[in-house]
Amino acid sequence: MSKLTPKQELFIQEYMKDLNATQAAKRAGYSEKTAYRTGADLLKKPQILARIDEMKAERAKRNQIDADWVLQNFIKVAQMSMKAEPVMTFDYESKEMVESGEYQFDSAGANKALENIGKHIGFFDNKHKLTEAQIEKIKAETELTKERIKLLKGGKGDTALIAHVAELFKAMNKGDGDGN
Repeated sequence: MSKLTPKQELFIQEYMKDLNATQAAKRAGYSEKTAYRTGADLLKKPQILARIDEMKAERAKRNQIDADWVLQNFIKVAQMSMKAEPVMTFDYESKEMVESGEYQFDSAGANKALENIGKHIGFFDNKHKLTEAQIEKIKAETELTKERIKLLKGGKGDTALIAHVAELFKAMNKGDGDGN
């Protein structure tokens, strides 16, 4: 691995403050006019990325933050955000806060926490995307269902289309490997 220059090391130190490559480049002494591009270029260098990763790992260890801690706190935020909290108003007669009878729910907080939990556990990884064959199978099943509904409703649909879709469906089931 090649050695970092003092200016690159300063860039890394500045970058770790706010994770803003443009501002870090400026603070490290790179040209203000080209700081955006310079910051982006520096973040593509393997030796700089390795040093940043090393510093992030040190910081996480120092602050006792790991993946379990992050996930546990996402769960807490989601649970707190999904509670219906009573809206409080000031009662001038009793001179205290009282429930108004209305409730609020932090849907934005709940959605963001749930999204982060999903990302954290890999729910949105590519392995959960449908393959082209699965999409085609769903389309064929949908067409077959539509035609069956027409027949059940007494419509005089084209039975040749039903036969064609049924054959396509059977062919796709033979090719999916699980016999369904």
